[in-house]
Amino acid sequence: MESYPAPARALVAELTSAAAAAPERAVAFQGAPGCNSHIAAVTVAPDCLPLPCFHFEDALDAVRDGRAGQALIPIENSLHGRVADIHFLLPESGLSIVGEHFMPIRYCLMGLGGQVTEAMSHPQALGQCRLWLRERGIKPVAYPDTAGAAAAVAELGRDDIGAIAPRLAADLYGLEILAEGLEDSDDNTTRFVKLSRESAAAPAGVATMTTFIFEVKNVPAALYKALGGFATNGVNMTKLESYQRGASFAATEFYCDVEGRPEDANLGRALEELEFHTKWMRVLGTYPQQRTRTIL
Repeated sequence: MESYPAPARALVAELTSAAAAAPERAVAFQGAPGCNSHIAAVTVAPDCLPLPCFHFEDALDAVRDGRAGQALIPIENSLHGRVADIHFLLPESGLSIVGEHFMPIRYCLMGLGGQVTEAMSHPQALGQCRLWLRERGIKPVAYPDTAGAAAAVAELGRDDIGAIAPRLAADLYGLEILAEGLEDSDDNTTRFVKLSRESAAAPAGVATMTTFIFEVKNVPAALYKALGGFATNGVNMTKLESYQRGASFAATEFYCDVEGRPEDANLGRALEELEFHTKWMRVLGTYPQQRTRTIL
């Protein structure tokens, strides 16, 4: 909590105390109160007890240690790409993805009422508002989270420094809204995943997603062979992202989202073929789709 700016600490302490009294209702998120993840948590579960955590790892640890029933983590944004390195964080946490949430993202410039020359915010928010800032000659300044930047502006007391954050942050930290609609596209959207200690079976009859990671063998056409089964079995793959672990740069790992559940005949066959052509494969979760992926 001491890592938060002073104006946020009382709110963090209050929310943390409430969550400690009923951890099964707590939803952990990264950031100070008033950030987008806080808003997403109470949108997904209006009766939850939001639990602010300074780092993504802290939010996952809260669930793993039993201080929260779930965590809600942003993983990708339509304008600025990857948010959290979930393919690194989730396997080490031992948690499972049990749901997803898509949320439109709207930003405000907030401050103490002066002519702002610098704007503090999370690098994702700065990237999502890049054109708006550039057109106005406002210098972007990176900060660990959006609402924390708002609290920091309130603490600094300088009217030439503003924050880019959701409107809720201005209300919580006593800042003035100086401009609205800063995002560079009206359809700016972030995808969140819900994480839990226990996996959950998706209800029958609903469209589902399965997320998994795997490492290809270091041979020619390894990825082509590994993914062939998804094509031949008619499985819709909606996300495939590569990343390196370690410094060898010889073995590539992949994060993947597909439609369906492993119990489905076509996806089951595709995963069996994938396992044959890879060093290892691990399912991170099967969960209901909040947004239909198939476009006819």
